[in-house]
Amino acid sequence: MIKMSDRRKDLRPREKLAARGAASLSDYELLMAIIGSGNKQADVTKIARDLQKLLQDKGRELTFDDLLSIGSLGPAKSTQIMAGFELWRRRFESSEQPVIDSPDKAADQLSDIRDKKQEYFVCLTLDGANRLISKRIITIGTLTSSLVHPREVFAEAISDRAASIIVAHNHPSGNLQSSDADRRVTERLKEAGVLLGINLVDHIIVTSKDFVSIA
Repeated sequence: MIKMSDRRKDLRPREKLAARGAASLSDYELLMAIIGSGNKQADVTKIARDLQKLLQDKGRELTFDDLLSIGSLGPAKSTQIMAGFELWRRRFESSEQPVIDSPDKAADQLSDIRDKKQEYFVCLTLDGANRLISKRIITIGTLTSSLVHPREVFAEAISDRAASIIVAHNHPSGNLQSSDADRRVTERLKEAGVLLGINLVDHIIVTSKDFVSIA
């Protein structure tokens, strides 16, 4: 395998990118540009080749531990690579997912429970850019702290690798006033979220005509 030092200077990834643009680089050359330089264990060309094979094997499921399995990649460089991949994913792969960054936008996702005759408790999971990952019904029935257990709420959020959640439920009575049970559930979920590192952004109550934020 040709080492970076053996390449003509104008054919090295950084110089080629500067002169011809990123589109002129192959996937392999782009990986070399991201990695930057090698170390005592391996030249950047070998690290890039190992990373390219890992990407082919793992695809979107690539994890931080996968990167560390490449012996010549340390934690700092692995973090840099994962951050770059995540930024790309958020910018391009998730562009169709709505951004939920206000109570109004959260309420827009709840039209299906507004007119229910029973109370529906749902959870919206969000990524680090506040993009919606999924919406799930957690429970159906009168809201109580025993019925809405943090384990049930956060189980799917953990599975989704969510950065935060928004919970919501409907009031079939049409009364937007939060109850003691509503507030207890909110506080319990906030505390659980702190322990799990998944922030509870909001708790929304909806009726057929309006909504209110109580978190």
